[in-house]
Amino acid sequence: MSELNTAALSQAATEARGLAIDAVHKCSSGHLGLPLGAAEIGAVLFGSDLRYHPGQPKWLNRDRFVLSAGHGSMFLYAWLHLSGYDLPMEEVKNFRQLHSKTPGHPEFGETVGVEATTGPLGQGVGNAVGYALSAKMAAAKFNTADHVIFDQSIVCLAGDGCLQEGVASEAIAFAGHFGLDNLVLIYDSNDVTLDAMAEVTQSYDACKRFEAFGWDAVQVDGHDLDALHAAISAAKANRNGKPKLIEAKTMIGKGIPQVAGTAAGHGEGGAKFADEARQGLGLPEEHFYVSEGTRGFFAAHAEKLATVYGEWETTYSAWRAANPELARQLEDAVAGRTPENLLDLIPEFPADYKGATRASGGDVIQAVAKAVPCLVTGSADLFGSTKNYLKGGGDFSRTDNSGRNVWYGIREHAMGAILNGIAYDGIFRATGATFAVFADYLRPSIRIAGLAHLPVGYIFTHDSVGVGEDGPTHQPVETVSGLRVIPNLDVIRPGDAEETAGAFAAMIERKDGPTVLFLTRQNLPTLSGISVRERREGVLKGGYIAKRETGPLTTILLATGSELQHAMKAADELGGGVRVVSMPCFERFDRQSTAYREEVLPASCSRRIAIEAGVSGLWWKYVGSAGAVIGIDRFGISAPGDTVMSELGMTAENLVKVAKEMGC
Repeated sequence: MSELNTAALSQAATEARGLAIDAVHKCSSGHLGLPLGAAEIGAVLFGSDLRYHPGQPKWLNRDRFVLSAGHGSMFLYAWLHLSGYDLPMEEVKNFRQLHSKTPGHPEFGETVGVEATTGPLGQGVGNAVGYALSAKMAAAKFNTADHVIFDQSIVCLAGDGCLQEGVASEAIAFAGHFGLDNLVLIYDSNDVTLDAMAEVTQSYDACKRFEAFGWDAVQVDGHDLDALHAAISAAKANRNGKPKLIEAKTMIGKGIPQVAGTAAGHGEGGAKFADEARQGLGLPEEHFYVSEGTRGFFAAHAEKLATVYGEWETTYSAWRAANPELARQLEDAVAGRTPENLLDLIPEFPADYKGATRASGGDVIQAVAKAVPCLVTGSADLFGSTKNYLKGGGDFSRTDNSGRNVWYGIREHAMGAILNGIAYDGIFRATGATFAVFADYLRPSIRIAGLAHLPVGYIFTHDSVGVGEDGPTHQPVETVSGLRVIPNLDVIRPGDAEETAGAFAAMIERKDGPTVLFLTRQNLPTLSGISVRERREGVLKGGYIAKRETGPLTTILLATGSELQHAMKAADELGGGVRVVSMPCFERFDRQSTAYREEVLPASCSRRIAIEAGVSGLWWKYVGSAGAVIGIDRFGISAPGDTVMSELGMTAENLVKVAKEMGC
């Protein structure tokens, strides 16, 4: 273990506190508690124990640092600035201002060096577990006996708020069970939550809690540089099959005596004492001050890190030359490249195929996995029902990290956060599955995936009241539309096996955001009268003409998923002036050109009827005030699926009835 320059790191910690005080004071907004209380943790991490290179922020083998307690963002911004990342002082001064690179909570892709969008408490813990999982998979897939190109550590800083959230408990249990010993969680244990002292809401022994989950755990003084260095170095070095907890006892708001150690120190309450605090810390009158000594220390440290990076680069070059196919796979994965002819690589289904889209999806994902070798998938204890298990892909386990199937257990919330962590890492294409009705258990993670532009794939089966006998508790009438309102999220509900193939291709080809696939439990017929190619490509466009009128256009029937069959049947009965539009993905359709959308839904035809086994509200933008929507604006019924569908009007007969009442 290298000896610390404690004088330099102590000075850097003091100046990092000053930057946080000045930034929060200037904008009268922000959270001072963690940046002040955890300053020594930042000094040891960025000044000694993290492996990174400010000039190569996406170095594949860098250590990843996740600030789960994202409200303390000035902690991260201060240390990124001091350690030499491209985050100039002007951005620090513009903390929380319009278009700055220092937003209120860290945002992935907006600020160099930020590894995850954090702020919703506990999410970052799950993200760090996802990073650790990805790193284990990468080492198993790409390292060779001659060359180790992946051996990074994942370090996460979390507080009481993170660890009280259920998502963190799920993720901690997952990490312990699967032996993610490349993960180090530093718990900023300051005995304070936002409202009150922590003893008001918690009384557990953190180390014993983590040990029960299969972690190693140690408690240290979070202001003792040497103790922190010893604990972090040991945690990173000891790959013994257990993730590591370091409970760092700190004083929240340290440096502002008026609020330090109290709940008042959590937010910006201490900012009004900025001048006194600066004086007490021994800082000069100059605001946003960084000494030449601190600048010089981190410049020298950056040179050492650059040497480490150069040594790795030499290893990588040798590995690349010796393993061209593996190198191609890795470089394609990092670049987000997928086969341009993916639709052609998915075998066609027989014309008489009648299966649930979860079943056809299970066939499709096998072909996709062959074409995309870095695709991984998982399920929340439902592989047998969601059908997304990769045959021959192996299971990820603590003894075999090469498996492409991840068994998340009944941990939907953690699964969502872990999937995001894998996606942040940017090597594997992460997908995960559960029943549609449980989507809200991972909704916060889905929302963050949309915000952070992560190409995560969600496979949600049992998508409607067609679930039947399980009853209204398991019939997700509101879930599809509930997810459609999340910005930058594609929601696809295919209507047959070929549309399902298109849906998986759409999910894989998308690079700038997440995609949800809603698949049926009940069998569906394969559409006729339209080619396989038209159906698959139609899904890529979000909506298309599934049945064209044979006479002057009078009526448009719109449908998605299991109700598309009813629209096709109703059109046959209603006559030659009826068009059927399949609308599997609103979001993709809305991104098409005005000309294409007008071609599919011409403004001249105002008699439009939509049918979907879910809430009706979002369909009105397509049918207009003169149209009609056949939906389910109530909870479901416990009865056989076909009976429930019929009882709630999800039939061709009801669609014909409504159309005739409108004059069709």
